[in-house]
Amino acid sequence: MNSLQKNTYISNAKSVIKTILKQTLDNPDNPDSLKFFQADTYRFYFLMSFMWEHLENNEMSQEYAISLVPKKYASRIKRLQVLKQAVALGYISEKSSSEDKRRRIYAPTEQLIDDFLNYTNSLYSNRSTA
Repeated sequence: MNSLQKNTYISNAKSVIKTILKQTLDNPDNPDSLKFFQADTYRFYFLMSFMWEHLENNEMSQEYAISLVPKKYASRIKRLQVLKQAVALGYISEKSSSEDKRRRIYAPTEQLIDDFLNYTNSLYSNRSTA
C-alpha cells in the first residue's frame, strides 16, 4: 500500500469511527431502547443479529434468538437474561407459537423497530458529514 492509499484508508477509518461513536456512546439523544442494547458488546451484537433476522422475516424462537450471537461472547444464562430483560422493558415481544403453545416466538416491538431504523438511517446520513 502506498502512502496516498494509506492516508485515504486512515481518513476513511477515522470517519467510520467518528460516526459510530457519535451515534452510539457519544449520543445522549439515543432512545432508551438503543441505550439498553449499546450497554455492552454482547447486547449490541445481539441487537444487530436480532434485527437482521427480523428484517429477513425469520421467525425467532427462544433458542434461535439466543443462538444469534456465538457462545464465546456470553453464557447461556447471560443470553437468556438479556432476551428476558428486553421483553420486560418492552423492546422485544414474546408470544406463544400457534403450532406449539410451549414454544415462544420473539420479535422486536414497533418502538424498537422505529428506534433502530431511525438510528441506522442517521448512521448512514451522518457518515458523509463526519
